[in-house]
Amino acid sequence: MSGDAESQKNRAIVLEAFDLLFNQRDYDAAARLWSPDYIQHSSHIAPGRAGLFDLVKGQPDTLRFEPNLAMADGDYVMIHGRFSGHGEPAPWIACDVVRMEGGVLKEHWDVIESESSRAESASGLPMFGSDFPEERSA
Repeated sequence: MSGDAESQKNRAIVLEAFDLLFNQRDYDAAARLWSPDYIQHSSHIAPGRAGLFDLVKGQPDTLRFEPNLAMADGDYVMIHGRFSGHGEPAPWIACDVVRMEGGVLKEHWDVIESESSRAESASGLPMFGSDFPEERSA
């Protein structure tokens, strides 16, 4: 992955955008970082910026996004992170890929799966961080 200034700027913008939308719920500030013509490829989110923002508005106030790893290569940023507090039985571990255009998030793809407990993990390794969900809540 490229370490150039544009890549790092895009990485910082995406991390800020995710924090503003998912954690702070500051829709006005977040709207400045998502293109009005935002393209959503996720099968579980309605089209466009409005589809994403409406999805978040419908989530419990406890929804949180924690980034684990963020990499950038020019206009593309990839974040591996965890979504928790959404009311589902287990947090989601996601890999989000964003294409930037003109300093805003223009296009998005993701892969999401439920976080596994130690008993559910065939590898015996946590999906996020250094411990399993049941170890964090203990």
